[in-house]
Amino acid sequence: MQVLLNQRSFELLPSASLADALAAFGAHPPFAAAVNGVFVAQADYFQHLLKDGDCIDVVQPVMGG
Repeated sequence: MQVLLNQRSFELLPSASLADALAAFGAHPPFAAAVNGVFVAQADYFQHLLKDGDCIDVVQPVMGG
């Protein structure tokens, strides 16, 4: 299945979870993730199954002032 992760296309297995997509992307904590504009709690990453065409946004905090 194809998903978009931070505007990049990724090919994943049909049964992929959000955790699988984040691993493929190489995301390193701390970060927050949303699927199709809806925030997903970190505790739910392994249970949140993705669908073909899902759009995932990964946001990392920015330090500074």
